[in-house]
Amino acid sequence: MKITFKDIEKNEIIRTYIKKADESLIALGYTEHSFPHVTKVANMASDLLLTLGYSEREAELAKIAGYLHDIGNVINRVDHAQSGAVMAFRILDNMGAEPEDIATIITAIGNHDESTAFPVNAVAAALILADKTDVRCSRVRNQDFASFDIHDRVNYAVKESKVTYEKNNYIKLDLKIDTTECAVMDYFEIFLNRMILCRKAADKLGLSFKLVINGQTLM
Repeated sequence: MKITFKDIEKNEIIRTYIKKADESLIALGYTEHSFPHVTKVANMASDLLLTLGYSEREAELAKIAGYLHDIGNVINRVDHAQSGAVMAFRILDNMGAEPEDIATIITAIGNHDESTAFPVNAVAAALILADKTDVRCSRVRNQDFASFDIHDRVNYAVKESKVTYEKNNYIKLDLKIDTTECAVMDYFEIFLNRMILCRKAADKLGLSFKLVINGQTLM
């Protein structure tokens, strides 16, 4: 059967895994990885491919991959991309999805974490870009400013975050950072590998990647 995003979104098993995975990350002190994040990633990955002229089916597969990409955190944060891909295979196979669709989705999920990721196909590239550009203060759950680590500080300091893209041209992450809360170099300290990965993903889609912070183009 042709699996659809609606099939995935309404599946209670999948919703449970997303919820429980995020509960684990709360305990570990990570930023939000629940429904706001995965929905944002799903929508952006799909929109990006549609804007670039990819088929509606490829865009839907990217949307599904975006929604499922972090379920592996329910097992462990370490190697969550690979464990999530295996979980997604079992879920999708049990739902009767076509092998080719399953393969595309799990390949993207298994290649989204910067420690092991590579934009092996268009769906994987779209997922990488959607995931790694989701930087915003609302993802910070720690309300004790005195105990902020560098990840909390960097995300909290991002007061505005906007992603724009144009066919055959570029994808741009435009951030407004409050430098009284976080130095621009702090952003690079934790996000440099992610931005390099974004550049590789953009290249896979025939785009250039731009990073603009407080009006200055840095990549």
